[in-house]
Amino acid sequence: MFSLTEAVLAGADPEELQREKVPDEYLAAHLRKEDVGIFTGVEDKDVRKSLHVGMVPMPELAPDEVLVAVMASSINYNSVWSAMFEPLPTFSFLERQGRDGGHAARHDRPYHVIGSDAAGVVVRLGSGTRGWRVGDHVVVSCMQVDDQEPMTHADGVLGGGQRAWGFETNFGGLAHYAVVRASQLLPKPAHLTWEEAAANLLTAGTAYRMLISDRGARIKLGDVVLIWGAAGGLGAYAVQLVKNAGGIPVGVVGSEEKARLVRDLGCDVVVNRAEIGMGGDTMPEDAITLGKRLGSIIRRETGEDPHVAFDFVGRATFGISVFVVRRGGTVVTCGSSTGYQHQYDNRYLWMNLKRIVGSHAANLQEMWECNRLFTLGKLVPALSEVHPLEDIGEAVRLVQQNRHVGKVGVLCLAPREGLGVTDPELRARIGEKRLNPLRNPARTSTRDVSPA
Repeated sequence: MFSLTEAVLAGADPEELQREKVPDEYLAAHLRKEDVGIFTGVEDKDVRKSLHVGMVPMPELAPDEVLVAVMASSINYNSVWSAMFEPLPTFSFLERQGRDGGHAARHDRPYHVIGSDAAGVVVRLGSGTRGWRVGDHVVVSCMQVDDQEPMTHADGVLGGGQRAWGFETNFGGLAHYAVVRASQLLPKPAHLTWEEAAANLLTAGTAYRMLISDRGARIKLGDVVLIWGAAGGLGAYAVQLVKNAGGIPVGVVGSEEKARLVRDLGCDVVVNRAEIGMGGDTMPEDAITLGKRLGSIIRRETGEDPHVAFDFVGRATFGISVFVVRRGGTVVTCGSSTGYQHQYDNRYLWMNLKRIVGSHAANLQEMWECNRLFTLGKLVPALSEVHPLEDIGEAVRLVQQNRHVGKVGVLCLAPREGLGVTDPELRARIGEKRLNPLRNPARTSTRDVSPA
């Protein structure tokens, strides 16, 4: 007789998975409400002090939910925010959700299981789900939406009830099991390993909406696209999307090592921040001077100014982005890792008919289209290294200190890397080197701390 976990690891058939009892508790990376405030007045908010790995109670399923045995997950910057309790403690999200009552009340707990990416096996289905079966291999979209809200049917991300799973909800993906809505599920690309598949959807889907979707910049063949942080998780997928769309990616990175990596991804032009005299936290009043330097390099290499600036860095880069895009150009933003208060010279926006487009994650259709590109081998994982769940503090600390490139993966139930491939023929056709362009063992001993 197997336990459910043992049955999953043994590759048991759906009938066996269904027979095994769901455990009463499970291992999860989580935060504790009692720790809120531990970083008050502390300069270095070391996430290793707030992240815990231990057993938590198994929640019951709502009718529209599924239970996924998580084989692998990955680190996103929202895990850093969660563990720092900034810009506000995520327990405030859980409390607000709990006030909705019913099944939403489960989320308001003195612990918060975090994580917004996952690849795994469906092991239970809520009574109201359809289209999925126990035993299905899936990846999880990070967006939960309210399908009874009218705006959701125009665009899930516009609905007021949308939440980032594992950040604004409980029971996230950095755990052995995760509770997700059926409307978050997509088929796992069969040629990818668990850890490769788990590294993609949040960041790649976000980049897809920003660049490709008609709700974003809508890039086209030949567009020059400036990509800040091109060696990071978002940036590495942006480079691939621009290249696949027939555009000209111009990546900005923080070191020569990162420059080499993004060139390997196919980035046509790579600019080291040091070339334009840009430090880690550029003051907004430097934007015009730095923009002129950056613009001259881009014109020298491409012959023209960029059509689009892909900006998630925020305060340190936004004024430069507004200045440097061409007349009629677009700045598309999905975040502000260096600060939310942006300053820019509005003359360069209004007098040159430029646009600023706000973008947040992606709706399910956009996620599906993006996932299809992985299934076709058009996009490849930006995975650079993998950690066990027990070392979650160190993994999130890497991202907090920007000592990583691409995406940092986490093994949850998967006992080792390399498992989960069910289409080895496609994997062989694509090739291991192309599938893992950022995996370089030598880099683990030569990490730098410069901005991506």
